[in-house]
Amino acid sequence: MQWYVVASILTVLTSSQGILTTLSQSNGGYKYDYATVPFLAEIFKLIVSSLLLWRECQWSPSPKMTTEWSSVRLYPIPSIIYLIHNNVQFATLTYVDTSSYQIMGNLKIVTTAILFRLFLKRKLSNLQWMAIVLLAIGTTTSQVKGCGEASCESLFSSPIQGYMLGVLSACLSALAGVYTEFLMKKNNDSLYWQNIQLYTFGSIFNMAKLVMDDFRSGFEKGPWWQRLFNGYNVTTWMVVLNLGSTGLLVSWLMKYADNIVKVYSTSMAMLLTMVLSGFLFNFKPTVQLFLGIIVCMMSLHMYFAPPSMLVDVPLTAKAAPETLVEVSVDRRSAS
Repeated sequence: MQWYVVASILTVLTSSQGILTTLSQSNGGYKYDYATVPFLAEIFKLIVSSLLLWRECQWSPSPKMTTEWSSVRLYPIPSIIYLIHNNVQFATLTYVDTSSYQIMGNLKIVTTAILFRLFLKRKLSNLQWMAIVLLAIGTTTSQVKGCGEASCESLFSSPIQGYMLGVLSACLSALAGVYTEFLMKKNNDSLYWQNIQLYTFGSIFNMAKLVMDDFRSGFEKGPWWQRLFNGYNVTTWMVVLNLGSTGLLVSWLMKYADNIVKVYSTSMAMLLTMVLSGFLFNFKPTVQLFLGIIVCMMSLHMYFAPPSMLVDVPLTAKAAPETLVEVSVDRRSAS
């Protein structure tokens, strides 16, 4: 399967994620424990990966599976980084409002590219760097509201701690993605075997969070396993399946494409969500949204298009070799 097909499917699923989550609400709140959704999504990904690995073992020669502890012990690290990132997110939101946090979240586009270059030693051309900066500008522009609104003024009125935590959050998000790509590409292990390791530890950490929530609430609502499916309906299960399928597609991109493709896919998904919200909810598209979409499309073309489509080669550069050939032929005939 081509990477752009997977990236396109990921864009559609990611854009529908927020819409499905909104539709799963009842009277502005959740009837279910939202912390159970990531846990069930991890279980779903673990089951699917196990079935695909079993099928791979049945239909092909034994796939490569590294079982040494020196390799397995690396797989909990992404879950630990995401756990720290989630806590930093909550800390950031105590200093800045939601709109400012979303805008600062676009820093992860640039930080991902920087860590992509530093840790994975992947070289990017000057045009590609410009495209990544344009993507960050485009997504930020689409989220900025009218300058006459209070939310626009609040962007620059938050405490310095909020901006520092926002930058840290962007760096942690980028680090988790880049490290996951490193894990997926460091050997030729089966993708499904690598997924099983990732999602096993992911399930453990999500279950640990549910247990911690129980202790914090004093088991007011009972242990987590007794209320695991409380309040679930068809839409809620669609949220779980959507989140799980998105994770499986991201791991495929980490293995066979790279983080930058994932960044573009999720950024385009955010813009698509805004457009769809205009049809499904009471969201009114703004001029900034349309300008942001145009800038992001330009960035997409700049990053993935061949350089020959972006830069015109001077005609003199093409004609020079032909002139040299003709001179050399003339000299040979004269001799």
